[in-house]
Amino acid sequence: MLSLSLGEIRTLLCIGAHADDLEIGAGGTVRRILGGAHGVEVWWQVFSGAGARHDEAEASAKDILRQASAYHLQVADFRESYFPDCWAALKDAFEGIKHQCEPDLILTHSRDDRHQDHSMLSDLTWNTFRNHAILEYEIPKYDGDLGNPNVYVTLDDRLCREKITALLTHFRTQAGRHWFDEESFLALMRLRGIECGPGARYAEAFYGRKLVI
Repeated sequence: MLSLSLGEIRTLLCIGAHADDLEIGAGGTVRRILGGAHGVEVWWQVFSGAGARHDEAEASAKDILRQASAYHLQVADFRESYFPDCWAALKDAFEGIKHQCEPDLILTHSRDDRHQDHSMLSDLTWNTFRNHAILEYEIPKYDGDLGNPNVYVTLDDRLCREKITALLTHFRTQAGRHWFDEESFLALMRLRGIECGPGARYAEAFYGRKLVI
């Protein structure tokens, strides 16, 4: 385990179930890490992306990761919403990742996320990486499963705008969804900023379930 100092991160592992999950839950945080430190190597793993969604995931990731010293991008094609039926193959994929990198920080889905694909990846993250700092990000959705996070990464206005602009630019297949818009993304970051206190306006929030300082 490690204490969380963003400037000391040199290897970052980012895990997302679907094409836009990482960008929604942690897009600002990744930008802040890469903008504030040199020599950061990123492993970016999306588990479900097919057709146009694959192209969107790749283009978005490359946009964010252009500031990394090196990055490893993988967009797999597991069937969306059927991850529980693919447990063995997903576990093998996680084991493969574990043998390729030794991350200082892992960003993954929240364990309490009601989407079955999201919660399964969270469980596999904890099952596979036993001695690492893990932060679980949140995804707003119909299920109303937002909780009470305990780790906040403050974001300035520029980072917020970069995050939102990139989401709306790269993920055009999602434009018709009732929640996929600027107001939704900004509202959640503003709410989490309020929870940080008067010194912050915007933030992304995470669950840090086990950290040793």
